Amino acid sequence: MAIRITGTGSYIPSIIEKNEDFYNHQFLNADGSTINSPNEVIVEKFKAITGIQERRYIKDEFVNSDMAFFASKKAIEDANIDKETIDYIIVAHNYGDLKHNNQQSDTVPSIASRVKHLLKIKNPKCVGYDLLFGCPGWIEGVIQAKAFIGSGLAKRCLVIGSETLSRVVDKHDRDSMIYSDGAGAVIIEESTEEGGILAHESATYALDEAHFIFFGETNNPEITDQRRYIKMYGRKIYEFALSNVPKALKSCLEQSGKSITDVKKILIHQANEKMDEAIVQRFYKLYHMEMPEGIMPMTINTLGNSSVATVPTLYDMILKGQLDGQSINKGDVIMFASVGAGMNINAIVYQY
Repeated sequence: MAIRITGTGSYIPSIIEKNEDFYNHQFLNADGSTINSPNEVIVEKFKAITGIQERRYIKDEFVNSDMAFFASKKAIEDANIDKETIDYIIVAHNYGDLKHNNQQSDTVPSIASRVKHLLKIKNPKCVGYDLLFGCPGWIEGVIQAKAFIGSGLAKRCLVIGSETLSRVVDKHDRDSMIYSDGAGAVIIEESTEEGGILAHESATYALDEAHFIFFGETNNPEITDQRRYIKMYGRKIYEFALSNVPKALKSCLEQSGKSITDVKKILIHQANEKMDEAIVQRFYKLYHMEMPEGIMPMTINTLGNSSVATVPTLYDMILKGQLDGQSINKGDVIMFASVGAGMNINAIVYQY
């Protein structure tokens, strides 16, 4: 028995926020001091490092669970299944439903329960729960779905990654330009076809690394409200990722029984273009090889970093022919990989 992804769907918000839209922002250092560079220079340096030219934001009237629903509906249609046969709905996110201009996140009921409600699934044995695992949450949800199916606890799962990071960013922080919104969903089920999920790897580094990404105060000392925003120690995350993610990829690949030359694509979390390139380059150096051209599809330049949504969205776009020059063909061995808050790392070897 193979455990395969049989349907995919994604939701890309329609509001485009370009780099030039940040020229009028008041960026400040973490201590509240003024940055001695014009915004045009700040934005250009940001683009050179991250590769981001624009990002997508959700409309004011929507919340995270809406996007998760939109992506899920497409995945169910793509898999051509009866929604009442879904055993588990697993939703990876980090910040719940946060309404526009609202300071408090809403996580009760769970996003999964809200998605089930919006899908109008009547079957009470379809169980929904949320997964908080940082940016690697969607991949971890796929791993959990595999475990449910492999153990006989389920036959079919809906796994979603959905996030509205635009509503937890500090507009006075340069890092706010990284984040975006989006949602991706997949149907996973047992199959008589060969391939599917061949191996997986997960790890949590929390002794010294737990707070590399955290919720903190605005950089603007003149703002006195109690709201908190997504914050990170970028340099520490970069060094951590380069040290640990390539080794996790290698371990996962070795478990799969596949060779490095079998790998056709690496779909890595769209966190930072330079960091992602460095991770994949180091992975190939472990095999004394150069990184092959076209091995690492990227969407971060136009979609930004939508956390748990980047990998499933990227996968869906490639399969639907929406990413120029990229394709995944029957029998191809690909890898999913992510790193994020926790600090968590995971990877999957998958044969399409």
